[in-house]
Amino acid sequence: MKKFINHIDDILVESLSGFSTAHADLVSLHLDPAYIVRKNKAANKVVIISGGGSGHEPLHAGYIGYGMLDAACPGHVFTSPTPDQMLAAAEAAHANQGVLFIVKNYAGDVMNFEMAAEMLAFENATVYTSDDCAVVNSTYTTGRRGVAGTVIVEKCVGSLAETGANLNACKALGDKVNQRISSIGVALTSCTVPAASRPTFDISDTEIEMGVGIHGEPGRRREVMREADAIITDCVDAILADFKVKNLTLGENNEALLLINGFGATPLMELYLIYNVAAKLFKQHGINIARSLVGNYTTALDMAGASVTLCLLDDEIKQHWDSPVHTAALRWGC
Repeated sequence: MKKFINHIDDILVESLSGFSTAHADLVSLHLDPAYIVRKNKAANKVVIISGGGSGHEPLHAGYIGYGMLDAACPGHVFTSPTPDQMLAAAEAAHANQGVLFIVKNYAGDVMNFEMAAEMLAFENATVYTSDDCAVVNSTYTTGRRGVAGTVIVEKCVGSLAETGANLNACKALGDKVNQRISSIGVALTSCTVPAASRPTFDISDTEIEMGVGIHGEPGRRREVMREADAIITDCVDAILADFKVKNLTLGENNEALLLINGFGATPLMELYLIYNVAAKLFKQHGINIARSLVGNYTTALDMAGASVTLCLLDDEIKQHWDSPVHTAALRWGC
């Protein structure tokens, strides 16, 4: 294994230190326990906090700033942060209107955020993201997994919070956005956790993992490598089938946001090729891609692969997606 590492035990602190130094105008890093907060603390608003294991950068620290998160709690690589991190972040960021946690639906994240919520001395609520349609139940989750769609939830809820909306309204929007999102990922290679020094799973040069999780968890099936058109057709079909299960109406003139997310080692050339295929296929089903995002937004260390995410828009979601945002990884309109 070749990686830019000094000592395995120091990789997280050194990476967080580099991130906070590079974006010192946006964030402040606190250690022991580790959490990152907005440089300019928001006043008199619902505070939006997320977090999870490291290795998915820019999720979540890259989305701290105006119009998105107020704080993020980074765990070790692919490991949930601890309740004391969440408590410290909430107490540091609290702006007198309560705290909304946005939590990816993984067992460790859910358990630790629930523990922190029970110990908080002020009003709080939680939105659980569960956009992965590949696996309904697994040993890693308490149901569907939260993956790249989490970015869309954080953006829309963060926007609403900036308007002064109350905690109940922010939670309601987060739950609505999550319900209108479906994602599925495909891995061409495994990822390598630094402490393990070997790939998380074995896969040959002629195979792909359809429906892979963002930690390298197994997906729907292992299958033979095919042309991109065939692979992305299967992804689009899975998303459309998922919307039917959710009883979301699909018809003429549906507007949607299409997010093509890289897992860390896939060139943009390939990600835009995936976008081209997916957009054409969704259009054939009467879905108008009104908003787009292509790049590395929820990664899996050095995994080669990508995920397709579709979010059905309405006027409210579109308004909050389009609103100004200023973070390390997303910024427009500011």
